[in-house]
Amino acid sequence: MKLTKKQTILVSFMLFSLFFGAGNLIFPPFLGQSAGSHTPIAIATFLITAVALPVLGVIVVAKFGGLEKLAGRVHPIFAIVFTVLIYLSIGPGLGIPRAASVPFEMAVAPYLGEGVNLKLYMVIYSFVFFSLATWLCLTPNKLVERIGKFLTPTLLILMIFLFVSFVSQGFGQVGNPLGDYQTQPAVVGFLEGYNTMDTIAALNFGLVISTTIQLFGITRHQDILKTTVKTGCFAGIILSLIYLMLAYLGMQASGLYPIQENGAWTLRYIVYDLFGENGAFLLAAIFTLACLTTCVGLITSISQYFTRLLKKVKYEQFVIFISVFSFLVCNLGLNTILSISVPVLNAIYPISIVLIVMGLMDDKIKHCPLAYPVTILFVGIVSVSYALKQISFSFALLDACLEHLPLYSVGLGWSSIALLLIIISYGYSYFKNERKIAE
Repeated sequence: MKLTKKQTILVSFMLFSLFFGAGNLIFPPFLGQSAGSHTPIAIATFLITAVALPVLGVIVVAKFGGLEKLAGRVHPIFAIVFTVLIYLSIGPGLGIPRAASVPFEMAVAPYLGEGVNLKLYMVIYSFVFFSLATWLCLTPNKLVERIGKFLTPTLLILMIFLFVSFVSQGFGQVGNPLGDYQTQPAVVGFLEGYNTMDTIAALNFGLVISTTIQLFGITRHQDILKTTVKTGCFAGIILSLIYLMLAYLGMQASGLYPIQENGAWTLRYIVYDLFGENGAFLLAAIFTLACLTTCVGLITSISQYFTRLLKKVKYEQFVIFISVFSFLVCNLGLNTILSISVPVLNAIYPISIVLIVMGLMDDKIKHCPLAYPVTILFVGIVSVSYALKQISFSFALLDACLEHLPLYSVGLGWSSIALLLIIISYGYSYFKNERKIAE
């Protein structure tokens, strides 16, 4: 049994919307404006961490039947701790509050005028935002219908309208690359993809997509996996096109507008030049729709996981608790949330990437019993120490040793360790398998 074309499109739209949230709107145009003429190189590597790895993450989670089973290849205790940490960090502790605060601070607050009580407006906006998100999450069986059929098409129409309006005006000027984009655009683009948090989110959304596919009557594991691959690839294509559009806007604006704190300013300048003050409504609608769908996906996936983990608590209770907690956290302010996100991402992201890669190679390394635990241990040491160093908490002796790793200074020191250990694991597993066949 397989999905019809219409069902495939709807599920793909839903997956795209789950991924496409706050960071996805902010970072590509900021990349384009910062990279200037080097944007093609930077966006190419950005798509690796912002599209390819997230799609592969969804597929791997579907392959293993859940993040906990994938992480269980390392150790049962690690599986629980890492899974809970992933769900909490990208959920109520960071990702969900950011999804509510970004659209307000970037697309609503600047147009409220001077002298208004922003905190009060933020409370009102976030209350309505989370009330709507909670209502959508309380009926997960209707997410495909509501997100795939209505919210996503509306968001895509608005995004395409903005892009076509900009291109048809014919204005734009490509500037010179700034900062590290001058010398290493590929590396910076790769790391910028971290900020979307989609590779980590994929480990959450894999469960949502798998559950959604089963609602259509597909129950065989192989059929679920094939359907996940198909819908994941289609969602990845849509994501890539939107990222290219946003990066193009930023690149063409790089010679026109001064660089600001983030890509929201870039979009704001463009929208104002195109539509004047009325553009505020377009920008607010785009930000709110994008962030709402991601928020719904996060609340749903986290509630489903903890319902399985703590069977005495109902799904609906988790939805309400997570929404209320996230509402309180988001009112701390966007800058506070973002200041926490960078070190957390630098610590967790490499482990998530390596788990996804090893999950894809599971058949090739399964005869090496230490492949997962040893590789994840050393990658974790490198990534966590680098994250701690960013917040001025480091171990001098350990840092002195790790600084000799290739690309450590740019946050990719873990990659050489991971590559070496995966190659060793593959070689060991290959020769052990050959010996079994010979016997």
